[in-house]
Amino acid sequence: MSIFSPVGNWFKAPTGTERLWVGLALSWCLIMSITMPYWHFKGKQNSTGESYKVEAAAFLQRANEFIASNQVGEENGVPIVEPSPGGEAYLVGQMWRWYPILKLKKDQTYRLHISSPDLQHGFSLLPMNMNFHILPGYDHVLTITPTSTGSFEIICNEFCGIGHHMMTGKIIVE
Repeated sequence: MSIFSPVGNWFKAPTGTERLWVGLALSWCLIMSITMPYWHFKGKQNSTGESYKVEAAAFLQRANEFIASNQVGEENGVPIVEPSPGGEAYLVGQMWRWYPILKLKKDQTYRLHISSPDLQHGFSLLPMNMNFHILPGYDHVLTITPTSTGSFEIICNEFCGIGHHMMTGKIIVE
């Protein structure tokens, strides 16, 4: 609000170029308002996952039972597990590691449960560029079907403390 009122007839109706730019801005707003909901449902960027609220201790117990029943080896103290095709697999992001190492079969489908008992972590699968925020208290379930063989690195892309730069894991596809 100004201190003094403007003198006289100060308002001038928009003309020419000004009308054009207002019209373009309004048109763009309408196009985006229609496109955003459409793209949400039809775009291929949406992750096909589920999320459930879970107690950290309960998730860790399920993950440890999964490790105990499916362990086939060990690498630098981290268990290597091989879930049965079509089955459930558990991955835990915890300061400052991802465990266990998953050994999966190419062209087989798995339900991958990911959670964190301590902090928010970022799950990034390289070189696939798959990224998910992993929140404590939530079981994120992804249905995955590996289509290529090799060793895929998991890194944390959400700062989680002093050991963040060392928080890595691995998925092996044969």
